[in-house]
Amino acid sequence: MTSPTLQPTDPGAVGFSAAGLHRLHEALSREIQRSRIPGAVALIARRGRIAWFESLGVRDPASGTKMTNDTIFRIYSMTKAIVSVATMMLMEEGRLVLADPISRFLPAFAKPKVAVERDGKTELVPAEREITIQDLLRHTSGLTYEFNGETSVHRAYREAKVFRRDQTNSDLVGALAPIPLLHQPGARWEYSRSTDVLGRLLEVVSGKPLGDLLLERILKPLGMADTGFHVPAEHHHRIAEPFAKDPDSGADIALLDVRKPSMLQSGGGGMVATTLDYARFLQMLLNGGALDGVRLLSRKTVEHMTSDHLGSIAGIATMTGPGYGFGLGFAVRLADGIVPTPGSAGQYYWGGVAGTIFWVDPKEQLIALLMTQGPNQREYNRALFRGLVYGAFGD
Repeated sequence: MTSPTLQPTDPGAVGFSAAGLHRLHEALSREIQRSRIPGAVALIARRGRIAWFESLGVRDPASGTKMTNDTIFRIYSMTKAIVSVATMMLMEEGRLVLADPISRFLPAFAKPKVAVERDGKTELVPAEREITIQDLLRHTSGLTYEFNGETSVHRAYREAKVFRRDQTNSDLVGALAPIPLLHQPGARWEYSRSTDVLGRLLEVVSGKPLGDLLLERILKPLGMADTGFHVPAEHHHRIAEPFAKDPDSGADIALLDVRKPSMLQSGGGGMVATTLDYARFLQMLLNGGALDGVRLLSRKTVEHMTSDHLGSIAGIATMTGPGYGFGLGFAVRLADGIVPTPGSAGQYYWGGVAGTIFWVDPKEQLIALLMTQGPNQREYNRALFRGLVYGAFGD
């Protein structure tokens, strides 16, 4: 869907140089020619207009099908931002409060225990307070991901098979809730299954499956027609695929099967989207919660979401590097400097493990998206893309 807001424009009209965008095209093309990624779709918009929207390489390396702008990507953790917005919409309706303990809606999380490792042994101690909805949004819940370590807690996640596609969101919470927390709630930032739990909490609050809630409240109103938890059969040919084997390690690459509905609607990482669909979502945020006459959130709520909610709480740098805090669903840049890529204080971003990345720079009225399916090359490509986008500014 073409938005009255996100219309293509001459790049110079919104402050980009033709030479800079050519460098961006050439750099991404080199990565494709070197067989680092099969292909990519990139979009840059400023002041509500699209300055650059280009597809490069192939959508499916097995067939050689050309990449197109309407290609559908597995966005993994970029799902988190959408679920976070849905949470804040319910907050604005008075159906939840961010300070609520999650046990109000998910009783299995009442009175959690925290695992403390001492002298090679694990001791369970009572949590000093319960997990709140704010903790889920900012990843200070004490939960973790099973692949993030080798403690007794991580092992317990794996033994309980917390993440299975053949279970419901309710089942996931049922498996996760009895496992001790890795940290005291509110004590440390730890990337985690918090947003998966949040997805189930939204189901309880709304009385609807997560996918239905997101479709009704966000996807349809914003015209995000190709975004959801699976790809309908008539659009399977538009799905981006990775190389069969990783270019660096030679290991097999296996991404989520999104060709049929999954029982698990993972709020932390289960969705697919096109580049333009997600750009519409980001433009809504940049506009202060509204797009083309549709308002999802108030301006002050968006400001609250995209402000730092960590303060002195440590841990975020293990994921982002120095110079970032974390808001309610996004990493938030704290200063113009410190971070090794250009940008502005107040910029917020996140990405997906298969290679997708977005950021919003309110100071520059900028949104940028890079969509690829190259998992192990993602960090390099993200840094490359950021530098090239800001290097293409002409004013």
